[in-house]
Amino acid sequence: MSNFFADKDAKIFVAGAKGMVGSAVVRKLQTLGYNNVLQPNSRELNLIDQQQTNRYFEQQRPDYVFLVAGKVGGIHANSAYPADFIFENLMIALNSIHAAYKHGVKKLLFLGSSCIYPKLCPQPIKEEYLLSGYLEPTNEAYAVAKIAGVKLCQYYRQQYGCDFISAMPTNLYGPNDNYDLDNSHVLPALIRKFHDAKVSGAEEVVVWGTGEPRREFLYVDDLADACLFMMENYSANGIINVGSGVECSIKELAQIIGAVVGFSGRVIYDCSKSDGTPRKLLDVSKINKIGWNARTELVEGIGRTYKEFADLVKY
Repeated sequence: MSNFFADKDAKIFVAGAKGMVGSAVVRKLQTLGYNNVLQPNSRELNLIDQQQTNRYFEQQRPDYVFLVAGKVGGIHANSAYPADFIFENLMIALNSIHAAYKHGVKKLLFLGSSCIYPKLCPQPIKEEYLLSGYLEPTNEAYAVAKIAGVKLCQYYRQQYGCDFISAMPTNLYGPNDNYDLDNSHVLPALIRKFHDAKVSGAEEVVVWGTGEPRREFLYVDDLADACLFMMENYSANGIINVGSGVECSIKELAQIIGAVVGFSGRVIYDCSKSDGTPRKLLDVSKINKIGWNARTELVEGIGRTYKEFADLVKY
């Protein structure tokens, strides 16, 4: 295993540091006393550009890399912009992983997504179910790019001995999320919808789909904690799931968010909209066995997230 926790002077590159996951990783690193954290924004470093990426690694020579950058979005965004999702995420993975190999990175963590698993695989989802069936069509482009990133890490480990690992988180939420109604994931979108309805005095909120699909959610600061834990304690060719191990239906999620926000009107389900994958619960026994567990309960995490959103949003 690495000496990551002991090496507080190591040069650490957080790719995607301004996003929800990246900013949580940076917060965790700073809390633990790491004093050499590279966190360029997309204007300073465009990971889609191979020459820029290679030049950055050559100049900075990071010791550790958290590769948490990527183009992300919900069902609508993935369906509307599949070419953008596959191209940008493929290029980020290809450029960053190859540059890490070329310039001697000690260890790299690539963050995938639970959407890489087949749409109808058994539940809870074990790591070995990868590539055992068809993907969910609405996010296939994103999933294919993330699967390619996983395989890049595996093959660079196999051929060159690189200590590159891949983790698959479940659905994430928390500070610095995207609340755009067209491009966000279900939990932040519902926070926005319920908040808007409360402020405007609307009598109802419309939720896409039947409300029956079940989802697992992980507070983003818990994921950041897991990322640092894996950098110290996990080194293997196989992927590893990261989640809370707890699921709820979209209807239950809407009830929780409505209560946290303080909306007392009706909730209407638009069954003409796609539900996506019917159920998606990760088997997290692998990471639990090596010593990591999620800490934040869903109601507590949504409360923290809504407070941040309500403090930031202006009408």
